[in-house]
Amino acid sequence: MSDFADTALAVTARLRSLFPATPLQKNAYLSQKYGAEIWLKREDLSPVRSYKIRGAFNAMRKALEADPGQSMFVAASAGNHAQGVAFNCAHFGVTGVIFMPVTTPRQKVDKTRAFGGNSVEIRLVGDYFDETLRVAQAFCAERGAHFLAPFDDPHVIEGQSSVAVEMLQELGTPPDLVILPVGGGGLASGVKRYFDEMAPGVPLWLVEPAGGASLTAALAVGAPETLPRVDSFVDGAAVAQIGRKTFDILRRIPPDQVLLAPEDRICVTILEMLNVEGIVLEPAGALSLDVLPQLAERIRGKRVVCVTSGGNFDFERLPEVKERAQRYAGLKKYFILRLPQRPGALRDFLEMLGPDDDIARFEYLKKSARNFGSVLIGIETSRAENFDTLFTRLAAADFTYRDITSDQILSEFLI
Repeated sequence: MSDFADTALAVTARLRSLFPATPLQKNAYLSQKYGAEIWLKREDLSPVRSYKIRGAFNAMRKALEADPGQSMFVAASAGNHAQGVAFNCAHFGVTGVIFMPVTTPRQKVDKTRAFGGNSVEIRLVGDYFDETLRVAQAFCAERGAHFLAPFDDPHVIEGQSSVAVEMLQELGTPPDLVILPVGGGGLASGVKRYFDEMAPGVPLWLVEPAGGASLTAALAVGAPETLPRVDSFVDGAAVAQIGRKTFDILRRIPPDQVLLAPEDRICVTILEMLNVEGIVLEPAGALSLDVLPQLAERIRGKRVVCVTSGGNFDFERLPEVKERAQRYAGLKKYFILRLPQRPGALRDFLEMLGPDDDIARFEYLKKSARNFGSVLIGIETSRAENFDTLFTRLAAADFTYRDITSDQILSEFLI
């Protein structure tokens, strides 16, 4: 057994003083759906509802062993790392100053406060994580505090490897396939290092959000690459640049084993797991499940472990998640209708709607000097095919319309 595997086992044993191993649960619904034996490693059931508590614990423990007099720790996080740090600050009796992006969901900010209590101070800075990170590191250098990196740190990587240790211990024998999310790379690199030693034949499939594909970008050029723009919806995994230390471990992952999950499709997965299984997952926590349809043929008849990495979901975001899921599934569309300025024109349009078509948005601006008026319409329906029928009727009646559902600029401005 290598030094890393020994360390991973030791870290896992030490974690038992903080919390029991998170469950590895066979999911009957997904297993039946995909004709496979699908197990969920429920990191969403840790004390802070994510795996981040592991790396924070190990990094803080190592720092205190090296310098028992260290009393202040600083972290930058979009939420889950912050909660892990806060929990451990209270556990070790030290002070933490935690920097979080202004865009962090309120639920994560409140939970961080609750876990840390009087041990932590929270500062909301920056719109994106990378900006928050720069401010936190500058503060840390100025105050002589110890910075707890969210992912690009060997001690954090050791801590996250405990997920792999528990996975093999709970399963008994290695699975056929493991699917896990990747953001900065701490979890993926920790799992990979342990599996390389203890279960080298098991392929790892990594999933990152389409709007934050930092590993894909790094693999393309052979080094960490800063993305010009990041979609912060998957706030637990959307980073502009993967860690340098983590990429050194992940650089040999075959590029075709790194999958991208569109943000709107992730919303479909979140709702499916909530409505069918009663499992609450945040966007990053749903990544490993979101790609199951893409891997359906590959996983059939096999034993698969999916890491559900976090469950810190703010239910104030549920309307947005539902909206994005409906639009991705083709069950909701927005379009601009050019409506003739004549009596009965609106009634003619309404009669074209099917029995399952429901108007969710209607804004009409009548301009008396023109023969036509523009109407912004949002329609929900039960089957995507219903829109084909509606649009066929509109065309036959010479109604002019423009579908703006996928037009990002118009959608953001009008909807």
